Amino acid sequence: MSIVDLTLPLYSGMPVYPGDPEASIELVHTIAKNGWDMRRLQINAHDGTHVNVPAHMVAGGKSLDDYALSDFCGPARLYSPRLPMSPEEGVLFADRNIDEVLAEEIKRVRPKFIGLACDFEFDVPILRDLLATGIISFERLANLDRLPASFTFYGMPLNIRGGDGSPVRAFAVIG
Repeated sequence: MSIVDLTLPLYSGMPVYPGDPEASIELVHTIAKNGWDMRRLQINAHDGTHVNVPAHMVAGGKSLDDYALSDFCGPARLYSPRLPMSPEEGVLFADRNIDEVLAEEIKRVRPKFIGLACDFEFDVPILRDLLATGIISFERLANLDRLPASFTFYGMPLNIRGGDGSPVRAFAVIG
């Protein structure tokens, strides 16, 4: 068994969606002064590697509270146009963006979740449409080039009450 980390690091000044507040990670206590180190995190729920749920773009849409942890993990595979998608597994897109044609297939099949490599960005109307259909989506996944065709995916959100999304520690278990 091996584990591949699919998460981008969080740090002050990291890239954020244009117009969003900057991320800031500040050392507020030190071992020398306080006896312990402690950092204060100021990040947006959709910074770095993160998950989106319908409440992000759909009025009255399901929030993080409406999901079980099992909804954010499970069998998954890399997208291949030669293999049909399945509602029993997640699909990660390593080498392409999700266009309108793929979005229609995703809405028809309803995979357990989808994920997009950090080299790509969802088109806002497409993401809104997928979320309206109830599709959980992960963004800014790293290291997808290190994955085999199928694996077990984990992308666990923070327990944010009423959350429309969350940073995640995403990883794949192989073997």
